[in-house]
Formats: sequence, structure tokens, C-alpha cells
Amino acid sequence: MVSPGSWNTLQQNRQQRLQRVAERLGADLQGRILPASRIRDLLHAVLESGDRVCIEGNNQKQADFLAQALTQLDPAQVHDLHMLQSVLALPEHLDVFEKGIASKLDFSFSGPQATRLARLASAGRLNIGAIHTYLELYARYFVDLTPRVALVAAQAADRHGNLYTGPNTEDTPTIVEATAFKSGMVIAQVNEVVDVLPRIDIPADWVDYVVAAPAPHYIEPLFTRDPALISEIQVLMAMMAIKGIYAEYGVQRLNHGIGFDTAAIELLLPTYAASLGLKGKIASHWALNPHPALIPAIEAGFVTSVHSFGSELGMEDYIRARPDVFFVGADGSMRSNRALSQAAGHYACDMFIGSTLQIDLQGNSSTATLGRIAGFGGAPNMGADARGRRHASPAWLKAGREARAGKNAMPRGQKLVVQMVETFREHMQPAFVETLDAWQLAEQADMALPPVMIYGEDVTHILTEEGIANLLLCRNDEEREQAIRGVAGYTPVGLARDRRMVDNLRDRGVIRRPADLGIDPRDATRDLLAAKTMKDLVRASGGLYLPPRRFRNW
Repeated sequence: MVSPGSWNTLQQNRQQRLQRVAERLGADLQGRILPASRIRDLLHAVLESGDRVCIEGNNQKQADFLAQALTQLDPAQVHDLHMLQSVLALPEHLDVFEKGIASKLDFSFSGPQATRLARLASAGRLNIGAIHTYLELYARYFVDLTPRVALVAAQAADRHGNLYTGPNTEDTPTIVEATAFKSGMVIAQVNEVVDVLPRIDIPADWVDYVVAAPAPHYIEPLFTRDPALISEIQVLMAMMAIKGIYAEYGVQRLNHGIGFDTAAIELLLPTYAASLGLKGKIASHWALNPHPALIPAIEAGFVTSVHSFGSELGMEDYIRARPDVFFVGADGSMRSNRALSQAAGHYACDMFIGSTLQIDLQGNSSTATLGRIAGFGGAPNMGADARGRRHASPAWLKAGREARAGKNAMPRGQKLVVQMVETFREHMQPAFVETLDAWQLAEQADMALPPVMIYGEDVTHILTEEGIANLLLCRNDEEREQAIRGVAGYTPVGLARDRRMVDNLRDRGVIRRPADLGIDPRDATRDLLAAKTMKDLVRASGGLYLPPRRFRNW
């Protein structure tokens, strides 16, 4: 029992948990190291019903052994857990709700589990606290969503319990610090226990228990795209992006979203962008995973630095050989950090360019569609104008001048936020809609707000195969709507355009077609790509890049 008026109730509760572990598993513990066969018993001893539990659950790295063990708990002993997760990637992440072990969820992204999550939520099997951005969720770990128990993954531990996270550090430091310094419990699964670590990423006194998992933890090569699948439409859009946005604003610091559209841009830097004399003038500093589509641009001298959210499988040897570009430790491996890279993308980058599933007439965009609750990940932070920013850059200042032209307003800059989409997506679903599905989804899931990924007020440009709409130059809401309709192609939204108004917007440069940029669509061929296959990327790396097995088609 905790005494009334005590100021150390969390510490007392922590000691009770440690005592339970000592009583039940003391004979099997070697310091902080416990055999994998006792993981279920460890979790039963550590966890209490109603605990807030943070499990990795990252964009790429998964504490899959711990996730599986969590599903094996007895719901009569442990129930109503409140799960905190960056990413719902594995079936086990939702199995705990179906089995009655967990009841509430706060998360950021659920891509692979989006359909199942929507089904469970609509059936009342789980309660969604909120769909966060990554940075927002991490911030709440230090305010009102502090984990009571953290289940994390690392590459290795030494016999004292120090952790080496390797290149895929991702969320681990943030999760562990929030938990350990609020008297919580930290359990780590590792690939191996060694005598000496290459470096110490998490000190042992922040970690309570370490388990060597039977198999290495799962890592998803999330950002890797096979150049062979890039279409000529995507090449055309990449040409427009480079000439009509990157060059126009002199964008040096940027973040790319995931996808073939942005991979095409990266692979056109050493060819098309170089032919425009843009080397050293654009795309030098990146907040981005070290995915292989960047290799030709790095080798061509376009890229000066890359700070990463996570790593990318197969890039380890290449990163080790390019320490001037990547953030590499004395051991030769990169250290990623998702929280710091999110902050860099929000405050230090001049542009975010990414894709979405739906855009409405105000420029609001969302990846949440009917029957799918996908979440947002980092896009709302990457794709938001950082109102707290105070340092200037040419790209930021130019966008700010365009946004405030003719207005009696305090001068300031603005971040470039570009939504790059083909007018029709998979199964001929239009990317442009009168009303986002997010409104209906909010009603179905009883959400306080429709799950919008990037608000229209932050979007500066929309880029499709039809051209670029510069929303900064629109003088009112009507012009903004017609600018969006003007690049929406043959979708119902595009066909409903006011043709005279769209022509006027084109005359003013608000809308620019490929011809207005001096681009002949017939020149947009795959021949412009600096690498056309995965094997080309290996060659460009000098044999240092080792693609994951599923990308080896030779």
C-alpha cells in the first residue's frame, strides 16, 4: 500500500514490480539478462492492468518478439492496457485488443493494419485516444502519456545491460528516456548479448531487463523503391518539380515523403537537374532515410548531408564509406533518431514534398479513407509551416513574400509544402474530391475532428501530371479552388473547372503546364533516370549497397 501524502508513489510502485520479478524469476536472472523462455512470466510480473505500455512499433524496427509475448498474456491477470505506438505494423499489435489484453490506443501510423484497425474501432473493440503525428506523440510521452512500461528493440546488449541500437535507433532513446526518468519499467529485446558493444546508445541504468530474442528483430526497408517501377508520368512530374519548384525557390534543405514520385526526383538530380546547372544550388541538405535512390545524387556531389529518421536495410556498408554525408559514429555505423529528424524536418527544412490519397477543394489532404484508418506518421510535421521558426533562408523568404504579396502584414517566411499526386490513383480512384472521406470516417469512429493529414492552409503547391498550382499566388478562396481544379485533370473535380478563370490563372503563372516551364512531355522518358534498376543502384554505389532479397531480381 502507498502511504497517503507520499511524493514517491511511482518509485514505490516500481519497487513492487521489481520485487515481483525478483521473487518469481530471480533464479533465472543474470544481472539484467533473462532467458527468452521466461518472457511471458516477466511480462506478467511487470505489467499491471491499466498500464500505459509503449512498444516499438516504429516505422521500420519492430520489437516483434515482445509483441508476440504480449499477446500470450492472460487477460484475467493483465487487461485494459493503454497502448502507445508510433506504428501499428504487425498483426500482434491489434491481437492484444481482440484478446481483451488492451483496450485503448494512441498512435501515429497504421499503414499495414489500417483496414483491420478501422474494423476493430467500429466494432467497439478498441478506443482510439488520438491519431498523432510522430513528434506530437513523442511530446506527450513527456507530458500526459508517459509510458509506465516500455518494450523496445536493440541490436545488441552487453552483460551489464547497456544497449547498442545500431543504425536503426529510431524511437528508442525517446521512449526509454520518458519511461526511465518517470520511474517506469524498460524491457529490451536484443539480437545478441556480447561482451563489448561497438558503442553504447542506451546506458544500462535506464534499462531494467534484457532478453535475447530467438531471431533478429524485424526491420522493414520502408523507403526503398525499385527504379524499374518508375513510370514516365512520374518522370514528367519530377521534371516539373525540379524546374518549377526546386530551381525557382533554390531549395537547399528538404524532406521527401515515401514513394515512387519522390524517388523519381532523386534519380533525376544527377541527370536532368545537372543539365539545368543546378548542382550546388538545390537539394543539398536532407532530413531523410538513407534509401538507395539517393545514391546517384550523392555520388554526383549533389548531396552534402543526410540526417535520418531510421536506417534502410542494405545501406550499412555504403553509409560506413560515406561518413561526410551521414551521421556516423566512431564504430562506423549510422545513428538515426526519429524525434530529432522530425524536429529537423519541421524547423530546419525549407520544403516538404510528398503524396496523399485525397485532396479537397481547399487543398486539405488525407490518407484516411473509408474503411481505412491509416494515420499520418510524420507528414503533418514535415508538411506544416513552422510558426516558431525565426532563421531565414532564400527559399523560405521567397515563399513568404509570395504568400503576403499585396497584404498589409508583418513580413515573414513560409515553408514550401508540396502535394505531388497523379490525378487518378489505384483502381482509377480520383485523388481530387469535393469532400474528404475523413469527414465520414470521423463520424463513424466518433472522432472530435476529421483526420486531415495536411491542412490546406499549409499547402503551397499541388503538382500533378497536368501541371503545378502555386497556391501562394491565389488572392482569394475562389481562385484557390479553381487553381486546384485546374490541375485535377479528368477527375470530376477537374471537369467542373471554370475554364475562363483557369485560363486567367495560367496567364498569371498561378497554374503552369509543362509547356509553360519549357518542358516537352515527349522528353520525359525513363532514359533520364540515373538508375533504372536495383542493379544500377548497386553499380552506382561501387558494390557497397546490398539490396534486401525481395529487391534482387537478377
